[in-house]
Amino acid sequence: MSAGTYAPKPGAAPLPRMIAAQAAFETRMLLRNGEQLLLTVIIPSLLLVLFSTVDVVDTGSGKAVDFLAPGVLALAVMSTAFTGQAIATGFERRYGVLKRLGASPLPRWALMAAKTLSVLVTEVLQIVLLALIAFLLGWSPHGSPVSVLLLLVLGTAAFSGLGLLMAGTLKAEATLAAANLVFLLLLVGGGVIVPLDRFPDGVASVLALLPISALSDGLRDVLQHGASMPWGDLGILAVWAVLGLGAAARLFRWE
Repeated sequence: MSAGTYAPKPGAAPLPRMIAAQAAFETRMLLRNGEQLLLTVIIPSLLLVLFSTVDVVDTGSGKAVDFLAPGVLALAVMSTAFTGQAIATGFERRYGVLKRLGASPLPRWALMAAKTLSVLVTEVLQIVLLALIAFLLGWSPHGSPVSVLLLLVLGTAAFSGLGLLMAGTLKAEATLAAANLVFLLLLVGGGVIVPLDRFPDGVASVLALLPISALSDGLRDVLQHGASMPWGDLGILAVWAVLGLGAAARLFRWE
């Protein structure tokens, strides 16, 4: 055996491996957090079951689950990419975790990429679970999977940018309060459970421009009505994604 067999090899791991390791760590931390699981998994699941089986809200003609499932999928994306990420990142910033990670060999942009990958992994688990529950409730989806995937990706980008913007500019306590408040407000007024046409015309026109409304309506157009490509909703999500990610990149403070 040569003398150099056990010689140390200093230096950072390859960048893709560092990003994958950080993404796996972020995902494990998220799945171990009971409060985040309540927000990202349990609440959307309960809303889907409750409003699909109890006639509380008039969802129009057809089965209630066909209207509700796309909206709850949009809510799941928002809960993970915006609310959960904003709160977790805000407290990481407060406790100096981000500052220390920023001094590691992992570049700051790669850390954000790892967080985004973690969000995407969590969303896949959410969508699989919610889709299974919806199928058990009699859901009959239609439309192109490509359109659904594009809507989900743009929705994730939009909400992720807004969540990082909030976490990087507000104090952790303010982020916690604001993120939960926004979640509740958009749950009620974002077309998730209550159709937008139940609101006054002027109010509905404004609400339709929100990212949660665009994602809900876009998924509903495809999965419930079989639309090919909801360009209007995709455009709204793209604008929010560019604005949110651009502002987060410019204004995010690491300490």
